[in-house]
Amino acid sequence: MPVMLIAAMEYGGYISLIKLVVYIILFFIWMPLVNWVHKDAQEVRAKVRNWTSIITATSVGTLLIWLLVPMFLVGLLIYLISVGVVSLIYVMHRNSKVADFEKVLTTSHLKNIFVDENKKILASSKGITFITANGNEAPLPKPKTQNAFGFMAACEMFADAVWRRASEIVLQPTGKGYSAMYRVDGMSVKQSERTKEEIEYFIHYIKQIADLEVEERRKPQTGKMKILKDDKRTEWEVKTAGSTAGEQVLIKRIEEYNLMKFSDLGLASQQIEMLAPIRGKSNGLFIISGPRKSGVTSTFYTMLKNHDPFMNDINTLEKKPAAELDNITQVLFKLSDTGTSSYSNKLQSILRLGANIVGVADCEDRDCAKLAAIAAGNDKVIHITLEATSAAQAIAKWLKLVPNRDTAIDNLIGVSNQRLVRKLCESCKQAYQPNPELLRKFNMPADKIKLLYREGEIEYDKHGRPMLCDECQGTGFTGRTAVFETIVFSDKVKQVLKKTKNLQEIATLLRRAGMLYMQEQAIRKVAAGATSIHEVIRVLAPAKKAAKPK
Repeated sequence: MPVMLIAAMEYGGYISLIKLVVYIILFFIWMPLVNWVHKDAQEVRAKVRNWTSIITATSVGTLLIWLLVPMFLVGLLIYLISVGVVSLIYVMHRNSKVADFEKVLTTSHLKNIFVDENKKILASSKGITFITANGNEAPLPKPKTQNAFGFMAACEMFADAVWRRASEIVLQPTGKGYSAMYRVDGMSVKQSERTKEEIEYFIHYIKQIADLEVEERRKPQTGKMKILKDDKRTEWEVKTAGSTAGEQVLIKRIEEYNLMKFSDLGLASQQIEMLAPIRGKSNGLFIISGPRKSGVTSTFYTMLKNHDPFMNDINTLEKKPAAELDNITQVLFKLSDTGTSSYSNKLQSILRLGANIVGVADCEDRDCAKLAAIAAGNDKVIHITLEATSAAQAIAKWLKLVPNRDTAIDNLIGVSNQRLVRKLCESCKQAYQPNPELLRKFNMPADKIKLLYREGEIEYDKHGRPMLCDECQGTGFTGRTAVFETIVFSDKVKQVLKKTKNLQEIATLLRRAGMLYMQEQAIRKVAAGATSIHEVIRVLAPAKKAAKPK
């Protein structure tokens, strides 16, 4: 190039200093351009050698043409147009290979050029701090990295899930992206679909926080993490599993059970008085029952916590503990134990070690049930859980598991059965005058009940946008409470129970002994304004059987 400049000076007799400076500046600008294309092509997995060669050849070639063109401005335009077009073609190519937030020269990218990226990441945290499985606070990631994009996606999702009071977040891969679903108060609530790139960054980041293998995308993995928001710490279980369409993710909030009391469960005051004496018993067996996902675990743990942990040796036998309980030894029965031991053998070892209060979750086999019934007569207090739809069905199931009526019933303290109903939002629930026919249908005194309550209707502003209640987010309900059938047996009732022949006779006996049925207890909550009649109907309606194929 210096030889050409000297020749130009000799030919023209002089050289323009301004034109020389412009030429030199543009000559050296293509060097960082080529360097950026070379590095960026590697990151986005484009053809590095091809694109580097094209940019280099275009820049050098047009610079030479510029020298040969007599008119300075014409050569300048040729250079700028040629290099600009090739650069834009590369940008369009690389943008087609990356996520939206990694694209360059877009409107959002140009706006972010003048934004402090560290401040942007801090603002996107929405007040959330992630705590790893090891108990360490995760630092803010570096800007414009894979972790930064995953962090921002995680903060946005968890902030929304916490605000909506979601207990579960489910992400399922679809053809083009990911479907998202929250579980709020036991109900599935569909969310807007997410892009594949966003969720992939989200999964990559969450796996690190939950101490899972980031590169493992096929085998199921389970880990734990915590988030801190507004000085409130919540723990979450993270599950991932591969599929042909992509990774599936289930994130479930781990409930706090250590502080629960009988009054927190939803038991009526009479039921609490009935169960309170169990705390002082030195032997006996109590059955806690209900369908799946009806809150049985909460009642099971609360019954165990009702005993004094400093005066008693409390143990549990569980296949999958829902939480860690303070001052209670929890024995886990693993899938790997099936080759060397059984559930009843595990229970036998707990009893031999001297535990005087034992909780047996999922006591569904005869050997385990018989062992529990015998232990209840030998200075042990046993709490077991069974899957059943009513207190009567739970007793009938127990009598099948322990055919000897004396062994099954002599030390039986009582039984409970439960359902979960959603509680009406106190901020937006609406009172209404019920139809007298409806009251009579549910045996409710029409002369005493003037008003019932239902979920509030969503209001809209003048632009047609919904104005959601801050407490329930427009669902009309906040939280859930349990409805119980509960009875503690007297010696007289036990003797009659031994003579019952079928489920109907058991149900009649329980009713004569003073137990209120589930529907009656639920109606009391409706009359008190705790829940709605439609919610009770939804929960207590019998499950529809699947139609048999013709």
